[in-house]
Amino acid sequence: MATVGAAAAAILIAGCGGSDFENKARPAVTLQLSGVIAKDQVTVSPSSNLGAGPFAITLSNQTGERHTVKIEGGTITEPPQPVDPGDTVTIKRTLDPGTYEVSAGSEQAVPKEIKPATLKIGAARPDSNGDLMLP
Repeated sequence: MATVGAAAAAILIAGCGGSDFENKARPAVTLQLSGVIAKDQVTVSPSSNLGAGPFAITLSNQTGERHTVKIEGGTITEPPQPVDPGDTVTIKRTLDPGTYEVSAGSEQAVPKEIKPATLKIGAARPDSNGDLMLP
């Protein structure tokens, strides 16, 4: 009886596996923001009460000229990305708490500067470990 118990305990211990898998938290769910490049300003919605984490900001160029779009603030400076008239561009970044500007410029001089959109990013959002059906 003692031999059977010892053998069962050995099988149970061997089946537990090692501790080579570290269960790390997944990042927060990516927030999808949308915006418009108009002749006088860039708008992004929503632009405040946002928690830090991954973002995908899609901007539509509603002007008649090609523009370059970038995001600046905190410790990042996003390289400019071109967007043609009537087209869209998506900026994917993880943003830390702070204030950021999403701006659009042009290679040619424009009579009036396009006012940038301001994003106010607060404390980090919770991880997505409890969310189902995520990749």
